[in-house]
Amino acid sequence: MTQPVSPPRDSAPKAPSAGETPAWRARLFRADVRTLSLLGVLAVLVLIGGITKPDEFLDTRNLQLVLTQASVIGVVTVGMTFVIISGGIDLSVGAIVALASVWATTVATQEYGFGGILLTAVLVGLGCGLVNGVLIAYGGMVPFIATLAMLASARGLALQITDGRTQIVTVDGVLDLGERDSYVLGVPPLVLVFAAVTVIGWLVLNRTTFGRRTVAVGGNAEAARLAGIDVRRQRLYLYLLSGLCCGIAAFLLIVLAGSGQNTNGNLYELDAIAAAIIGGTLLTGGRGTIVGSVLGVLIFTTITNIFALNNLQSDVQQIAKGAIIVAAVLVQRRTASTT
Repeated sequence: MTQPVSPPRDSAPKAPSAGETPAWRARLFRADVRTLSLLGVLAVLVLIGGITKPDEFLDTRNLQLVLTQASVIGVVTVGMTFVIISGGIDLSVGAIVALASVWATTVATQEYGFGGILLTAVLVGLGCGLVNGVLIAYGGMVPFIATLAMLASARGLALQITDGRTQIVTVDGVLDLGERDSYVLGVPPLVLVFAAVTVIGWLVLNRTTFGRRTVAVGGNAEAARLAGIDVRRQRLYLYLLSGLCCGIAAFLLIVLAGSGQNTNGNLYELDAIAAAIIGGTLLTGGRGTIVGSVLGVLIFTTITNIFALNNLQSDVQQIAKGAIIVAAVLVQRRTASTT
């Protein structure tokens, strides 16, 4: 007796019903709400600063200072965002900034002028990123352990190079970038570099196959491998990108401080991770935005500036940052549970 043949199933994806919102629209809506929320928080902070210290906070020089300080950690955060989206972490960014800044400001390096300092900072950042990437992607080390080891090693090497001393920059071309005469329409050159890195980072993440591969690896590394993505090579490239951003940030810090110190970049890793988290980047990987991370940087920098102007203690500032991080993670978990 022949068995009845069931009709073939339709392999095409089911179209959403009239009252159902497509998944991509729901994600876009959540992203818009998150961005608007961050803009709202930033606006409230600006309002608080304007009320508590109107003459000082709203002064043009102070606003330029806020943006300039945000530029250094902002460039680091762009690289950190890519790493976290891929499901990784980089605890060594602050130490890499310190190592790159002192290596680029030695007497021997400064003899090569502006180009020598810039090239050295970038190469040191790339070198450290390469070591991290090889250990994690091809050595099988957990990102937490590998980058923690780099943190300790880079800090120790930076201290050995400087012997605990501050290395003063004597190259006029570098120092001139920090002067007001170099501002473009009132905008410091460091801010312009930060803006350029942000735009490039956004384009790479949202408009290139590299960005799509990064999201795929962070969402499900095994599925990405089965889809033909070289996961190990992608992770190597991501840590190289993070190291490159650290090298650029080190050069910006040299311009800002006019020196290189082994204590540079202290706690940058925590600030970068925190900015990325409150900007909507998932610690588990698979989702994140450059715009959100930049807004997170601006929020933290503004908080720091307001606390400094009002002579509030730094421990209170750290408590406030910690509360913001916890709130951001709780919001992420709530959002993830409803999707």
